[in-house]
Amino acid sequence: MEASSEDIGKENVTLLTEFVLTGLPCQQEWKVPLFLVFLVIYLVTMVGNLGLIALIWKDHHLHIPMYFFLGNLAFVDAWLSSTVTPKMLINLLDKSKMISLSECLIQFFSWIHVSTECFLLAAMAYDRYVAICQPLLYPVVMTNRLCIRLVVSSFVAGFIHALIHEGFLFRLTFCNSNIIHHFYCDVIPLLKISCTDPSINYLIIFIFSGSVQVFSIVTILVSYTLVLFTILKKKSEKGIRKAFSTCGAHLLSVCIYYVPLLFMYVHPASSQADDQDMIFSVFYTVIIPMLNPLIYSLRNKQVIDSVKKMLKYMFKCHINIVFLFV
Repeated sequence: MEASSEDIGKENVTLLTEFVLTGLPCQQEWKVPLFLVFLVIYLVTMVGNLGLIALIWKDHHLHIPMYFFLGNLAFVDAWLSSTVTPKMLINLLDKSKMISLSECLIQFFSWIHVSTECFLLAAMAYDRYVAICQPLLYPVVMTNRLCIRLVVSSFVAGFIHALIHEGFLFRLTFCNSNIIHHFYCDVIPLLKISCTDPSINYLIIFIFSGSVQVFSIVTILVSYTLVLFTILKKKSEKGIRKAFSTCGAHLLSVCIYYVPLLFMYVHPASSQADDQDMIFSVFYTVIIPMLNPLIYSLRNKQVIDSVKKMLKYMFKCHINIVFLFV
C-alpha cells in the first residue's frame, strides 16, 4: 500500500533531528584566519568578563550597586558568548557543520541572555539616575534587597521571554529543508525554513521583543534625560566631568547593544537578508560581550585601581613562591 503524502510529510518531520549550519559567508581560504580571530575574541571575552566578576567579588570597595549590576552583566556576556562562539569556531573548520536538535534548542535559549541584558542595562540606568539626581537618598533607595530583586527579575523575565518563543517554536514543522542559513540556531533563520506558516511566530517576536526593547530603552532614555538636566544644573566643572565619566561607559554600551537588536528583531521580517542578519548577530553575540568589560574597565578609575592592586598582590605572591623554591 502506498503511503499518502501526509504520511510521508509526518515521517519526514519525525526523522528531522539534525540541522546544518551554513556558517559565516566567506571563502575557504578565510576560514582559518577567521577561526583564529574569533578564537582570540572568545578568549579575551572570557578572560575579561570572568576577570571582572572575580575583581568585583574580591575587592570590597566595589561592593556597591553599580558594580553588582556590572558583575551580572559580565556573567550574561560570558554565558552568551559560550553558548554561541564555540560551535561557530567548530563549524569554521568542520565540513559537516551539523548541529543536533537538542544543541539547537540550547542555542535558541540565547534569548534569555539577550532579554536579560536589556533589563540589566535598564536597571543600571536607574541606578545612575538615583546616584546623580538623588545622591542623599541613594543608600536608602538602592538597597541590597532592591538590587537583588532587580537582578533576579531581569533573569526571570529573560527566561519567560525565551520560553514563550520556545513554546511557539514547537508549533512549527521542518520537512522541506534542515539547512539553517546562519552560524547558530537563532529564531529568524529557523522560521525561514519552516513548513508551517510562521506568521504567528513573527508577530509574537515583534510584540514581545519590541515590548522588551521599548520598555528598557524608555527607562534608559528617561533616566539619562533626568541625569542630563541634573548635570547641567551643576556649577562645578569637576562634578560635571565626574558625572559624564560615570555615565559615559554605560551610554556607549547601550548604544552599541541596541542598534543591531532593533534591526534584527523589530523591523519587518520580509526585509531581512541572511548576510545582514549574520553581521548583526556576530556583533551582539560575539563582539559586544568582548567590548563591555573593556568599555567599563578602561573608563573606570575604581576598576583600574582594583586591577593594579590585584596585579601587585599576584606579583608579590609569585615572588614569595619563587623565594620558597630558591
